[in-house]
Amino acid sequence: MSTLNITLGFDDNFWAPAFAVMRSACLTSARRHDLVFHLCEYRVSAEHRQLLDKIAGEFGATVNHIALEEHAAFNAVRERLPVARRLHPVIYARMLLPSVLPGLERVLYLDCDTMVVKPVERLIETDMAGKAIAAVPDAARLIIAGGKEMREKRDLFDLSRSYFNSGVLLIDLNRFAAADLPGKLKALIADGTMERLYYDQDILNLIFADDWHELDWRFNVIDPRPPHETLGPHIVHYTGERRPWHLLAGLTRSVAFARAYRHVMTNEVFYRFLRERWKRWWLKLLRLR
Repeated sequence: MSTLNITLGFDDNFWAPAFAVMRSACLTSARRHDLVFHLCEYRVSAEHRQLLDKIAGEFGATVNHIALEEHAAFNAVRERLPVARRLHPVIYARMLLPSVLPGLERVLYLDCDTMVVKPVERLIETDMAGKAIAAVPDAARLIIAGGKEMREKRDLFDLSRSYFNSGVLLIDLNRFAAADLPGKLKALIADGTMERLYYDQDILNLIFADDWHELDWRFNVIDPRPPHETLGPHIVHYTGERRPWHLLAGLTRSVAFARAYRHVMTNEVFYRFLRERWKRWWLKLLRLR
C-alpha cells in the first residue's frame, strides 16, 4: 500500500489539536511522504488552514482540505441528527466518508483528541479480516451501550458482546458504503431509535455489530494516564476531562505524554490556541452578563 490515507473531522475550535494529531503521525512514521491527510473541516478559517498546511512543508506529507459546509450530504445529516452542547455536528462526518472521499479504498479515521506514538502505518496496513471496520473495544461499554440502569438500550445492544470506540477507526470504504448508512439513518430517525442513541458511536456499533474486527487495545488507549506510557501504546486518546493542551497538564502530569504533546503541537501553536480559547471564554462570559 503506497498511500497512507488519514482523515480527521473538526471545526475551527479544534484546528490546533488536529494539527497535533497530524504532526504526531508524521513525527513517528518512517513513511512521511506517503501520508495523505484528508481534513473534513467545518468553517475553518483560511488563516488556520494555512497553519495546517505547514505539515506538508515540514514533512512532505499531503494535506487535502474538504469544506464540509459546502457538502450537501453532510448538511442534510447535520440538520437531522442530535448534538450535545459540548459536541459539534462534525462528529457525524465519519459516517459519510464514502461520499466525502470518493475513490479511496481504505482510510484511518482519527479523532482530534488523539496523538500517534508509534508508526501509524502499522495500523493502516493491518489485516482487517474482511470486515468493514477495525477498532478497539470501548472500556466504557457498560455505561454507553447499557444506558441508564443498564435497561434503556437492552433491546439494541447485547452487553455480552463487544462494543467499539469510534475515535480510531480503520475503514474499508467499499464495505462501509455498502452498508448504506444514509438509508439506515433515515430509518433510525423515523422509528425514534435515534433519540436513544449515543451519537455516532452508538449508530456505528448498531449498524456494524457483526462487521468489525477487534484491534489490540494499544491502538486506542482511552483516557491515558502517565503509567500507560510504559505499556507501549500506539495511539493515545484523550477522552476525559484532562486534556494535554490545558496549560498545566505538563506540570501536573495528569495525562500521558503531556509534556511531549506540547512540543508535538509546537509552542507556537500551543500558545496561540491557548490565547484563542481564553478569548472565546471571555467573550462568552461577557455575553452572559
